[in-house]
Amino acid sequence: MASHSVLGEDGTFVPCGLKFLRNHLRIFFSLCDREGKTRMPTLSITVDGLKLPNPFIIASGPPGTNLNVIAKAFQEGWGAVIAKTVSLDASKVINVAPRYAKLFSNDKQEVVGWENIELISDRPLKIWTEEFKKCKDRFPDRVLIASIMEEYSKDAWFEIVERCQETGVDGFELNFSCPHGLPERKMGSAMGEDPEILEEVCGWVAAAAKKPVWAKMTPNITRIEEPSRAALRGGVQGVSLINTIRCVMGVNLDTFRPEPTVEGYTTPGGYSSKAVKPIALRMVMEVASMVRSEFPDRTISGIGGIETGEDAAQFILLGADTIQVCTGVMKLGYECIKPMQAELLAFMEKHQFETVLDFKGKSLDYFTSHADLVRRQAERKAAQKAAAAKSVRSDAEWSGESFVQQSDSLSRQ
Repeated sequence: MASHSVLGEDGTFVPCGLKFLRNHLRIFFSLCDREGKTRMPTLSITVDGLKLPNPFIIASGPPGTNLNVIAKAFQEGWGAVIAKTVSLDASKVINVAPRYAKLFSNDKQEVVGWENIELISDRPLKIWTEEFKKCKDRFPDRVLIASIMEEYSKDAWFEIVERCQETGVDGFELNFSCPHGLPERKMGSAMGEDPEILEEVCGWVAAAAKKPVWAKMTPNITRIEEPSRAALRGGVQGVSLINTIRCVMGVNLDTFRPEPTVEGYTTPGGYSSKAVKPIALRMVMEVASMVRSEFPDRTISGIGGIETGEDAAQFILLGADTIQVCTGVMKLGYECIKPMQAELLAFMEKHQFETVLDFKGKSLDYFTSHADLVRRQAERKAAQKAAAAKSVRSDAEWSGESFVQQSDSLSRQ
């Protein structure tokens, strides 16, 4: 066989067989257009008119709590930032410490679950609007989204939208999903659990906003499709899911006090990190299936335990347009965006996807009912049984007319 070589990773030429060379050339030409130019995958994406350099977004929370950290996120390369949730009256927002609790793996080497009892921003809206303006002046081409939360009042929602909109923010995310704090004001998940109210409030915001609006959904509900459908009916362009899951992290067996303990007491908080990813994937799949059939022009931002590019790929395969990360940044730092981008690009190169849209929702078709699974398995077993019945069981059964078929029936399928 003739000798061939290809350029190796270290810059030297490596001998290879003809078959290897052909495969190498096939992959190369598959990534080229008709003019011979190499087509490289890109992470850039346009969602609801917002142009993002990549689909990775800082989720509303501590990583977007002021201009200093928002600037850090943009400098590290995040596709967009959703600032920490703001309200008209921050004087009622009083945080406590400690307010986090962690669940570790058995070897204590990894945080797999994270609880927080942190409230929305305790900074006055006036300071936020000033920082929104400064941020857009400093990063005019980057996407900054304001997360807003208010009581059940049309005037309040109109006011906060208008005041934030004047600063030049690129969009809004409506916080209908915070599972703790301010329930007495019917804010957060207390509002997001009621589809009727949700649709009405989304309608108010849609009427006031001149920028894209997403509604952030609570997972603390039986069927996530119902409030998501209501929000989309109300007129928002997209939904974000999921926010944290209401939880109690654990109890200290020496003091009998639940964690996180504040003056000996606590309150249920929001659960996040890697442990919630399977639940988030299920809910994104359910909403994506609904959106595909009922609101095909709307979008989904996936959230929940995302720490790697492979995690992101799974959410996109199940219908997400963009990916939000909060706890991952708190664990790994803002620089975690770089390996996540590299890992997502590697996935795209492996499967020859040019854009994120090329594989968005690609796995949705593989979900079905349990009854259908039973039917499919029964059909396969019946087909195998029929094939086995046609197989040659002794030399006397070989036939010249069906020799090839009989040979195939004895081969591993």
